[in-house]
Amino acid sequence: MAKANLIVLYVDDPLASVAFYRKLLDKEPLVSFPTFSSFELQGGFVLGLWAQNTVAPPPSKAGSRAELAFMVEDEAAVRTHYEKWKGAGLPIAQDLTKMDFGPTFVALDPDGHRLRVCLFDD
Repeated sequence: MAKANLIVLYVDDPLASVAFYRKLLDKEPLVSFPTFSSFELQGGFVLGLWAQNTVAPPPSKAGSRAELAFMVEDEAAVRTHYEKWKGAGLPIAQDLTKMDFGPTFVALDPDGHRLRVCLFDD
């Protein structure tokens, strides 16, 4: 049986993306090649970073239609991540706000991928 546990983001500059996620996740990549690197995430998931110009078949040029969400335990943790990421200079696409599912915000990685922090549902 196949296991759906790899999330792949297409990136322009793999070295810059690895440096960004190394700092954001505070860990080293599982594997690191010139065109592909990956990081272990919680829950058995893996985040892959693939050089966009080497993806086959080539991806469409349509805009971002997905987010990588970081779920945290409470409102204080959402605020802490917001202040930390904003202080680190991450572009903020959505300031800290309250939505139907609770407090949240959206930051962007170097390629404009959306990184949402929100509460997990018990």
